[in-house]
Amino acid sequence: MTDTVLVLNSGSSSIKFGLFDISTAEPALLCNGALDEHEAKPRLAAKSPSGDMLFEAQREASDGDGGHLFADVLGFIEDRFGEGRLRAVGHRIVHGGAEYSGPVVLTDDIAARLEALTPLAPLHQPRCLAPVRALGALRPALTQIACFDTAFHHGLAPPASRFAIPRRYEARGLRRYGFHGLSFEYVAGRLSHIAPELAARRTVIAHLGNGASLCALHEGRSVDTTMGLTPLDGLVMGTRCGTVDPGVLLYLLQHERMSAGDLQHMLYHESGLLGVSGLSADMRTLLASREAAAREAVDLFTFRAAQEIAVMANTLGGLDCLVFTGGIGEHAKDIRSEIGERLGWLGVRIDQTANEAACERIYAADSAVAVFVIPTNEEITIARHCASMLHDRERL
Repeated sequence: MTDTVLVLNSGSSSIKFGLFDISTAEPALLCNGALDEHEAKPRLAAKSPSGDMLFEAQREASDGDGGHLFADVLGFIEDRFGEGRLRAVGHRIVHGGAEYSGPVVLTDDIAARLEALTPLAPLHQPRCLAPVRALGALRPALTQIACFDTAFHHGLAPPASRFAIPRRYEARGLRRYGFHGLSFEYVAGRLSHIAPELAARRTVIAHLGNGASLCALHEGRSVDTTMGLTPLDGLVMGTRCGTVDPGVLLYLLQHERMSAGDLQHMLYHESGLLGVSGLSADMRTLLASREAAAREAVDLFTFRAAQEIAVMANTLGGLDCLVFTGGIGEHAKDIRSEIGERLGWLGVRIDQTANEAACERIYAADSAVAVFVIPTNEEITIARHCASMLHDRERL
């Protein structure tokens, strides 16, 4: 019989999941898939690690928490792997605030505390917590564990963590937290495995996708990052603006008479690549387009990414290693190439043949900076945390 952990990674329109065997030293993937709520009838699909379809279901969109489909997920796990063998569910929770620096077993009180952080991640926090409520209603006794995107950056210290606003607001929690921590944690671990000589050096990881951010690593620890109080800050993203002059926001509120709700919607859903191009938030669509505005959106994306990599290098006092990850970072060779060209003054030289093939190492022989492409895996990071917590509880 196999002890398992179900990992849920909630996105804006789908929930990726993975089921892991935790009876071995390293969690092993048994199956993965997605609960896609974008369609008129939400769909659930589960595949084996080799890609074979194991299970598929579709339901009417009858409730906001997708409770029926979660029941289908649990039923599939019990039928295939044995009733009672699901030990816990691990959740990616985007914001842990100042209080949570590592994984925690979810209780009603902790869930309420996390829900109170919704204003700091309005696009993400409700999506992350909805499955917690749905599964709690279905299996009240099932252990649920929260793993936080902010935890990897919890050690950020001034000046990197500080805003130049009156000090009293910092005491109320208004500081830079950083996100994509589960991804950065995984990639940092992979880098230490494939290039141990670089693991402790000055490294910038570029998680580039629909959401995008950078992390400056020194001795394997996060010392700076581009996202701040919320996942709205930093780089240009699919539909999010990234860093913007606060005066723009004041102008829109005071002179365009936008409401706070309309402004929030614009900044999270109508800006970024979509806003600049007027065409799409999808980098693949923009790279294939001949529209001038599409090219301009791509240029802004690579300009801002290179600019902020230089900022991270300044924090580190130099740059020894650059890692691309995330949907764009892993798959868009043209974006990697353009960012590399913009960073030529820092000694970045990308080998175009290796880059075209998306090799793990894509730097040229004369590059002063080692450049890697490392696919991320947030789900295995969550599974590891859950397995560790469960095993620690057994030893007590």
